[in-house]
Parts: sequence; C-alpha cells; structure tokens
Amino acid sequence: MFSLAARPAVQQLRSSKIREVANAGMGKKDLVAFWFGEPDEVTPEFIRQAGIDALTRGETFYTENLGIPELRNAIGNYLSRMHRGGGTGQITSDNIAITSSGMSALMLTTQSLLGPGDRIVIITPVWPNLVEIPKILGAETVTFPLQFSGKGWTLDLERLLATLGPGTRAVCINSPNNPTGWTIDDETRGAILEHCRRHGIWIVSDDAYQRLYYGNGAAPSFLDVAEAGDRVVSTNTFSKSWLMTGWRLGWIMAPKELIANLGTLLEYNTSCAPRFVQRAGIVAIEQGEPVVARTLARLHRARDFLTEKLREIPGIELALPPGAMYAFFRVHGVRDSLAFCKKLVAEAGLGLAPGIAFGPESEGFVRWCFAASEERIAQGIERLKKVLVHR
Repeated sequence: MFSLAARPAVQQLRSSKIREVANAGMGKKDLVAFWFGEPDEVTPEFIRQAGIDALTRGETFYTENLGIPELRNAIGNYLSRMHRGGGTGQITSDNIAITSSGMSALMLTTQSLLGPGDRIVIITPVWPNLVEIPKILGAETVTFPLQFSGKGWTLDLERLLATLGPGTRAVCINSPNNPTGWTIDDETRGAILEHCRRHGIWIVSDDAYQRLYYGNGAAPSFLDVAEAGDRVVSTNTFSKSWLMTGWRLGWIMAPKELIANLGTLLEYNTSCAPRFVQRAGIVAIEQGEPVVARTLARLHRARDFLTEKLREIPGIELALPPGAMYAFFRVHGVRDSLAFCKKLVAEAGLGLAPGIAFGPESEGFVRWCFAASEERIAQGIERLKKVLVHR
C-alpha cells in the first residue's frame, strides 16, 4: 500500500504547543486567556471604515501580485521616514512587496532564499514558525539560543559570528523578540551586518514588533544601517502595531532585484492580497501614528504592572522585556511547561503559553501576553497564585 500521508518533511514539522494548550481550554467557562500574541482591542474604526468603503466601491477583484501601487508607495515613504539615518537612502515602492500576512512574508522570503541543503541560523527562543519554515523547503536549520539571567536575555556575539561561518546562507533575527522581548543593540547589529557583508550571508530581519519598543523611538533595525547593496530583508505585519491581526496583511522590504522574483512567488502562493484590505492598510500607515502611540503606551503600563505582580510571587524569575508584548518567565520546579500550562487551564481557568513551544532551551518558562487590561491581568495573577500555592 502506498502512503496517503504528506511527505516526511511535512510530517516532521512541530505542531503548535500553544494551540495544544488552547484546545484544552476551548469551551471552558470563565477562562482568562493570555496565550496568543494578539491585542485585545478591535481594529480602530477609521481603518475598518477604509476597508468597508473599498468594499462598497466594489474593490473585490485581483490586484497586482506585488500589491497596489498606493500601498507600496505608502510603506516606502513610511520606512524612509523611520530609517532616514541609515545608509539605504530612499526606500521606494521598488523595494516593497505586499503579502497576505507577516506569516506569508516570512514564507515567501524563505522560498526566495533557501533550498534543499542551504544552511540558516536562527536566534532562539523564537516563534516556532521561523524554525519550521526552512525545514519545509529542505534547508538545514541551526538554532542559536540567547542566554537568560535575572537581568535579561543576552546574545553571545562572538559565538554567533563563529556559527555564521562558511556555507551559511542566511541568519534570521527576530527583534524585539517573541517571546523574550530581547532587542538587539547597536553594537551587536553593526557587528552582525559587517560579518554578513564579508561572507555574503543574507540577514532576514523579522520586524513584527519594531514599533512595540519601550526605549526611545522604534527599536534598532538593520534598515537603519544597511546600504543599498546589502543582503538584508525585513518582514513586517500590520497585525500588532495597528491592531489588525485578522486582516492578514504584511510586507517585505528587500533589494529591488529580489522583489522582482518575489512577484513570481506571490503569483504561485496567494496571487495577491485583497484590494479592500490593502486600502485599509494605506489608511493605517498614513493616519495610524496615534494608534501606534496609544497602543505602545497601553502596553508599557501593562508590562510594568504584570512584571511587578509576577515578581511578588515566590519561585518566579523574569527580566523586564525591552520590547514586544510578552512576559517570559521561569517557574522554579517546572520541568514540563506544556503539562504545567494545561494544569493552569484545568485548575484555574488561566491560559498561558508553554515555553517549550519556542524551543527546547525554553523549557521551564511560560509566556504571558500582556496586551490586555490591568483588571484582566490582575485576575490572571490571582489564578496563577492559586495554582502555585497548592503545588
């Protein structure tokens, strides 16, 4: 008998441990969930209205593979303003491809750069999709873990550069990082860029949380320092900063030579993003700075509130995350974070994400998305205490 299953590379992909915990809680009454990386607020009305207006006008047909010119121009202008101090100069629509989500942007970028046997180094802990996508294409995935202490997460730069040796095709860096909040600093960013220039290594920068940074301005980006000839690709999404998770809209910023090939890949993947969704994206980019500022301020308060409350609980060790929207903390005595998170669901109606979902180096940790009200976070804290006290 011939097998009816998918090919081995697909069968071997990691299933979502976050989804496994969520499935255990589906249908449970009085559940307080912080497991998914999603703001708890609806998309602002003026962005929704732009999508509604486009639908009313009948904008329901196919668009250009790379996206409508108006949105590509808007993103090019936005990135040029954000990174005007960098060496890239003016970023134009020629550097932009519109995708159906940030997830799609990462998949398309990987398809364009990696093939069977190509080696990519990925800094972890990280959203599991980033590690699994290259495996679908037969690439060799090498993970490079950050180091944790009570003062924060750190990157061993010297050891990373040694890992990025001959034969490395690409390095993938998510900063600010999901789940840790780790954010690359200027010195590390410059050293990695210079090393990759010398060795012809592509830098894939997952910038989904770039605007959710609790320092001054946006988080450090490779686009601040990259030059026109550098092998740097930045992927991004409208989901987090503009509260548009369900719209499934993202983009890729890349050298224009790569963008031409991405247009072909888009044709073979999704063809194009819906025009009415892209219309909403234009309004978000051009009029949404107050939304970003309000979201960041709200998350900043929630971060400080949650971390203060967690530090009051014996047996919890965490560092203040400088970016993103997660507290990633170690619970002393927990050796099976998946079982622990299922226990939280069953016994306390509390939904958190297990550290093992983000890689084996994260076992014993738990992720809490703090894109929620302080009242709801406080409720979650009390439920966590209830379980920890009776362990």
